[in-house]
Amino acid sequence: MSELTTVARPYAKAAFDFALEKGAIEKWHEMIAFAAAVAEDEVMSAFLSSAETLEKKVDVFINVCGEQLDQNGQNFVRLMAENERLKALPAVVQLYADLRAEYEKEVTVEVTAATELTQQQQDNLAQTLEKRFSRKVKLNCSVDAAIVSGLYIKAGDTVIDGTVRGKLERLAHALQS
Repeated sequence: MSELTTVARPYAKAAFDFALEKGAIEKWHEMIAFAAAVAEDEVMSAFLSSAETLEKKVDVFINVCGEQLDQNGQNFVRLMAENERLKALPAVVQLYADLRAEYEKEVTVEVTAATELTQQQQDNLAQTLEKRFSRKVKLNCSVDAAIVSGLYIKAGDTVIDGTVRGKLERLAHALQS
């Protein structure tokens, strides 16, 4: 996957810079996300790996995408196809989303709790995390009864383990040392 990330990075950066210049960040995100979904389709993936000519592959790909791609989006797909990089489109979308979140000062936070969080708890947590990260926070909440109690919070490289399970594991490790 790291190879695809390396390949995808300049495409994501170029697409983001172009979208920023044109004031179409959301539109470009939608376009490349749709193109990535098409590229990931099993039938399309098999077709792209076939012995067809490059022009035929590009034409079919763009026709499948239809009106989801504007002229600039089509040119972007053509460029990636000419460089045989269409398989990197999912990585391009992820990197584009990261660039967009950085630009918009937004961070996605994965929150795991032992029980379902109420809307009030989610709002309070979001406000607290916005102060800590100095960014707008988008919560993705999930439930895992195995953590017993507390919250496990992950935002990028930052992990906050306030779970009973985590505390018990740290205690066990300290006792064994």
